[in-house]
Amino acid sequence: MASPADGQAPIEVQVAPDESVLAEVAAARLVTSLLDAQARYGSASVVLAGGGVANKMLAAVAASPARHALDWSRVDVWWSDERFVSADDDERNEKQAREALLDHVPVDPARIHPMPALDGPDGHDIDAAAARYADTLAAAAPDGEVVPRLDVLLLGMGPEGHTASMFPRSSAVGEQQRMVIGVAECPKPPPLRISLTRPAIAAAEQVWLIAAGDAKAEAVASAASGADPHDLPVASARGRLRTLWLLDQAAASRLH
Repeated sequence: MASPADGQAPIEVQVAPDESVLAEVAAARLVTSLLDAQARYGSASVVLAGGGVANKMLAAVAASPARHALDWSRVDVWWSDERFVSADDDERNEKQAREALLDHVPVDPARIHPMPALDGPDGHDIDAAAARYADTLAAAAPDGEVVPRLDVLLLGMGPEGHTASMFPRSSAVGEQQRMVIGVAECPKPPPLRISLTRPAIAAAEQVWLIAAGDAKAEAVASAASGADPHDLPVASARGRLRTLWLLDQAAASRLH
């Protein structure tokens, strides 16, 4: 494993035998971590990601009896990235998360913070929509900070190593000033996204990367070995206090 950069936690890896077990393991860990945060701070926050295994994890949380131990009215929900499409589009990470989990637990609607949609107040202006989400984050942050306390930030990844909506060698992965950006150069549809940036992700207390499948194995191994984040954005997926990579055996197959 590569040595962590200053202020970043080293990578811990947990490997599950397959994607279904991975989703169950991640769900159990998420409930426990949010419970710990509520015990420590009185509330908890989670940043959700899109993707098949992440949605399976959310569905596993919804099906788990342990979910009743959590005070969902004291959980803030954010997103790491979003497809810039209409609010009712099936491709929206928000819509998928609501169907998998949020519609099944008593979350305070005021504490659900979706990224703006194409038919939102900023219309087609993706940069204004991104700035609006940055303002929402800042409004929830302590004085002097630009993001609130983020207890667990979830990330997925693509086979080519993208995470959130930061793709290899894109301007998004090089952004170091803004916390949220509009992305208009995604090489996979839909082309327009809103994404947290590397500084916003690095501010989270815990960053969890969830990945499954043979197609992810090479990128996982390269990222863990210290690849340049500009070439492999997932290599920058590190948290302040903890970095946890939750993988199935296929995704972990090339790790040493």
